[in-house]
Amino acid sequence: MKTRIPLIFAACLGLGSLAHADEGMWLFSAPPRDQIRAKYGFEVTDPWLEHIMKSSVRFNSGGSGSFVSGDGLVITNHHVGLDALQKFSSKESNYVHDGFYAKSAGDEIKCVDLELNVLQSIEDVTARVNAAVPPTAAGEEAMLARRKVTAAIEKESRDKTGLRSDVVTLWQGGAYHLYRYKRYTDIRLVFAPEQQAAFFGGDPDNFEYPRYDLDICVFRVYENNAPIKPDHFLKWSEKGAQDGELVFVSGHPGNTSRLLTVPELEYLRDVRVPDVQQLLKRREVLLINWGARSEENARRSTDDLFSYKNSRKVYDGELADLQNPVFMSGKADAENAFKKLLADRPEGKEALAAFDRIGDSQKTLASIAVKGRMLESGWAFDSALFGIARELLRAGDERPKPNGERLKEFSDARRESFEQQLFSDKPIFNDLEILTLSDSLTFMVERLGYGDPIVQKVLAGKSPRNRASELVLGTKVHDLALRRKLYDGGAAAIAAAQDPMIELARSIDGDARGLRKIIETQGEIKQQAQATIGKARFAVLGASTYPDATFTLRLSYGRVEGYEENGQHVPAHTTIAGLYERSSEHHDKEPFDLPKRWIDRKDAIRMDTPYNFVSTADIIGGNSGSPTVNAAGEFVGIIFDGNIQSLSEDFGFGPDMRALSVHSAGILEALRSVYAVPALADELTTGHR
Repeated sequence: MKTRIPLIFAACLGLGSLAHADEGMWLFSAPPRDQIRAKYGFEVTDPWLEHIMKSSVRFNSGGSGSFVSGDGLVITNHHVGLDALQKFSSKESNYVHDGFYAKSAGDEIKCVDLELNVLQSIEDVTARVNAAVPPTAAGEEAMLARRKVTAAIEKESRDKTGLRSDVVTLWQGGAYHLYRYKRYTDIRLVFAPEQQAAFFGGDPDNFEYPRYDLDICVFRVYENNAPIKPDHFLKWSEKGAQDGELVFVSGHPGNTSRLLTVPELEYLRDVRVPDVQQLLKRREVLLINWGARSEENARRSTDDLFSYKNSRKVYDGELADLQNPVFMSGKADAENAFKKLLADRPEGKEALAAFDRIGDSQKTLASIAVKGRMLESGWAFDSALFGIARELLRAGDERPKPNGERLKEFSDARRESFEQQLFSDKPIFNDLEILTLSDSLTFMVERLGYGDPIVQKVLAGKSPRNRASELVLGTKVHDLALRRKLYDGGAAAIAAAQDPMIELARSIDGDARGLRKIIETQGEIKQQAQATIGKARFAVLGASTYPDATFTLRLSYGRVEGYEENGQHVPAHTTIAGLYERSSEHHDKEPFDLPKRWIDRKDAIRMDTPYNFVSTADIIGGNSGSPTVNAAGEFVGIIFDGNIQSLSEDFGFGPDMRALSVHSAGILEALRSVYAVPALADELTTGHR
C-alpha cells in the first residue's frame, strides 16, 4: 500500500480538502460548494441538498439506505438487512440462503425490531452546550454538566417536535449539533437475493476489486399499517453511472480517526487494535467450527460470522498502517509542524497545552483498557441474554433519576429506541448463547488472570463452560412478558426476581460503572482539549473542513473512475459477463459458486450489463447501503464496499481508494431476467407500484 505523507500532513492540520480533491465526509449543513463548483462545474443548491437528505435513510442496526419509490420502498445492502433477515428466518424458511420476494403487499414480512431514521433538520447548539459547562470545570464535573445540558436539549426537542433528537459531538468536541430524525419502526421485507449472489466471492473477494455482487435488500416502510408516501425519494436511473461522471454518496459513515493526535494513534496501534483483532479472530474461528457441525448451526451464526470476518479484515488493514513507521513518522512530523505554526500565535500556548492533556488522558485510558473492554464494553459476556439482563438492571437504577443525570442511553429522548430493542422478540438460541458466553468468559480469564477478584466473582467457583451453561439455562429474561413486568416494576421487582443473569450483571456493575466514569471523564478532558486545538486549527487554516464520521448523515462526492494497481489498469465497471467468468475460473466452487437460478436463466441475461463500479467518493463503514446519485439526484448505484486500498481510510484518504457500488442497471437486469420480478423493477423505474 502506498504511503501518503502529503495526505497525512494535510489531515493532521484539518486541511483534508486540499490533500485530494474528492476527500471528505461533509456535513449537509456545510457542503463544499466551492470545491465542487471549481472542479466539476456543478452548483450544489439548498433544494437539491434537502431532496437528497430526506431521501436518505439510516438503519439503526448499522448502515444506510434510501427511499426509491413514492410508496415507501427502501433499498439497502443485503449485509445491512442480514440482521433482519436472520431474525425472521428459521430452519424451514432460510431467507438468508434462499432469498425472498413478496408477490403481494400481504406477503411482505414485518421485521422484528428494525428502526429507520430519516434526518429532518440540523441545528448548531454549540454555544448552549458550552455555556452550560462552567469555565473552571474539568474532568467529571464538566462531563456531568455536558451530559445534563445535552439530555435537556434532546428532551426539549423531542417534546416540541415529536422527532428523535440527538446531540452529536463534532470535531472531537469542537462543535455540537442537534440532529432531528423522523423515526420508523414498521419495516417490512420486500425482496432479498440469495446471500451467495449478494456476497459472491465471499471472504477472498471482500475489499477487493473487480467485484460481482448483488448486495441489495429491499424493504417497505409502513406507518399506521399503510405504506408511507414519502415527499422525497430518488428517481431510478435505468442507464446508471457512466465512466467519468460526477457522483455523490449520501450516507451515514460510522467512525473515522483522521483528527487524532499521535498519542491517540499510538494507543490504537499498541493497545486497542491488537486487542480487537484478537477478539475478532477467536470468535471467527469459534463460529466457523460451530457452524460446520450442522446447517442449522451455520444459519444461526451467519450474521455474526459475516460481521466478524468483515471487521477482522478492516482491522488488519488499519494495523498495517499504524505499524508502518513511515506512516507514523509522517503523522508525527505533521503534528510537530502544526505545533511550530502555533508557537508564535496568541492561541498557541493554550493549544500546545491541550496536546499534552490529550497525551496524559490517553495514558490513563490505556491503564484501564483491558478491564474497561471486558466489563463495561461486555467483551467478557458475549450473550444476548446478558445484554438484556444488564439493560433491565440499569434501567431500574437509572429511570428514577432526573433525566440529565442518567446514563445517556436511558435519557427520555432515547427511551422509544431503547424500549424497542429491549422488548424485541428476536430469536435467542440457548446452545449458541452457551457457546459464545463460555468462550468470552474464557477470554476474560486469559486477559485478567484466573486469580483476579472479578474473575473469581464472575465464575463463582465453576469453569467458564459450566458457569455459562448455568447462567443461560437458569435465566428467565428471554421471556418477553417477564421482561416487561420487571421493567415496569423497577429496581424492586428486578431485585426480587433473583434471576441469575441479572445478578451476574449486578455483581460486576459497580466495577463496570467505575470504569465507565473514568472513560467518560477522560473523554471529556480530551474533548475539551480537542476543542481548543480545533479553534487554533480554524484560526490558522480556516473553518472549511469536515469533522470525523459519527454515524450521522454526510455527503461525499467524486468521479466514476478506475485506478492503477500493480502496474495494471483496473476499469471502473464490471459486467454480468464477468460474474460468470469469475465463477468459471474457480470451477463454480464455493465461494464462487452461482445460485441455481443464475445458472438456469443465464441465456436470458444481457451479459454486457454493468454490474459493479467504483468511484473516488470518500466512504467508510456505515456507508454500506448508501445511495450513489448523479448530479440530477438520480439513483445510479448503491455502496457496498471499498477496495483493498481503502482499508486505511479511517486515518486518511488516498488517490487509489475507491468506493464500490452495485450498478442501478445491473440491479434492474437481475430483477427482470434472473428473479423474474417485473413488478418490483417497474416500481423502481416508475416510482410507484
